[in-house]
Amino acid sequence: MDFIRGIAVLGLVYMNSYAFGVFELGYIAHSNAPVSDSIIYIFSTLFVDGRFRTLFSLLFGAGLYIQWQRYKSDVQLKSRLYWLILFGLAHGLLLWAGDILFVYGISGWFTLKYLQSDNALLLRRGLAFILLCGITTGLVMYSAPVDIIYRDSQDFISLYSPHYFDYFISNFGMNALMVFIVPIMTLWMCAGIMLIGIYLYKQGVFSEGLSTKQLVTIVIATTILSAFRLYTSQYSSGFMYAIQELINMFAALGMATLYIHLIVKFCNNSAHVGKLIQQTGRLAFTLYISQTLMQLLLYKVLFTHWVLGFDRIDYWVLATALVVMQLIFTFIYSRYFNQGPLEFVWRKLTKAKINA
Repeated sequence: MDFIRGIAVLGLVYMNSYAFGVFELGYIAHSNAPVSDSIIYIFSTLFVDGRFRTLFSLLFGAGLYIQWQRYKSDVQLKSRLYWLILFGLAHGLLLWAGDILFVYGISGWFTLKYLQSDNALLLRRGLAFILLCGITTGLVMYSAPVDIIYRDSQDFISLYSPHYFDYFISNFGMNALMVFIVPIMTLWMCAGIMLIGIYLYKQGVFSEGLSTKQLVTIVIATTILSAFRLYTSQYSSGFMYAIQELINMFAALGMATLYIHLIVKFCNNSAHVGKLIQQTGRLAFTLYISQTLMQLLLYKVLFTHWVLGFDRIDYWVLATALVVMQLIFTFIYSRYFNQGPLEFVWRKLTKAKINA
C-alpha cells in the first residue's frame, strides 16, 4: 500500500500543476495551441485527471479500516482526523485552495459510521454518494459561464495578477468558498470513494488484485467511460460540462482501481520491490505539503511570468523535475529517518489529544 500511496502523491504534481496559475480557471491555452497541448490533454483526460486524487481517496478509506481493525475503537481515528482537518484548513487558507486534507478529514469522519458495514452496503452507498456528488457538481457546472478565455486575450491579462498579496487574498476567498461547498459536493465524492476503498480492501484487491471477471468488467467500463469523456470534451456548453464531470468521476474510479491492480501484481506483496516509491508513500503528507510550497515559490514568487508563457508541456517538464527532486529528497531522508517530519508531528499531536 505504501507503493500505491507513493504513486498517488507523485501523480498529484501532474494533476495540480496548472492550478498554481489561476486556480479557478486551471490551464489557460493560447488561441493557437501547439500540438503538444492536444497530446497531453488526451493523455491527462484518460490517465491523470481525477485519477490520482481518486487513488488517494481509495487508499484513505482502506487505511481508515485498517486502523480501526488495529485499535477496535474510533478514538484514535477521530483524533487523527481532527488534526488533519486543522492542517487542511491552514494549508487551504494560507497556501493553496486546492487542499484535499480538509476534505479528507471531514469525509473520513463521515465514513467512520460505515466501518462495520457489510460489503454490499459499502458498495451501494459508495456508488450512490459518488453519483450524488456527480449530479450536484453537474448542476453547478451547468450554471457556470461557458465563455472560453485564452491566455493571449485581454480578459485573461486583466484577470491575472503577478503580485503575491493579490494571490493570497484571492486564495483565501476561494478556499472559504471551497469549505462552504464541501457538504454539498466534495464530501459525498470523497466519502463515496473511501467506502469503495474499504470494499476493495475487504475484497482483497489491495493484496491480491482483481479477479479475472472483475478485471475484464472494469477495463471495459473504464474504456467506454473514458472514451465518452474524451469525445464530449469537444463541446463547451454548460450541459456538456455537467455530463463530462459526472462521467469523469466514474472513469477516474475505474482507472484508479486498475492502477491498484497493476501495482499489486507488479509488487507481488514484496517489501523489496520499488523500495524508493514505498518510502515516498510513507512520506506522503510531507511531500504533499512540500509540493504546494515549491510550486508557490516558483509560480507566485520567483517566476511569475511563467504562467503567461507556459504550455502544457512546460508544466509537465517542471512537474517531472519536481517529482525527481522529491524522489531524491526521499532517498536521502529515508536513510536516516523512518517517518516524515509532518507525519511525526501529526502522530505526536494525535497522541497528545488522546491523552488529554
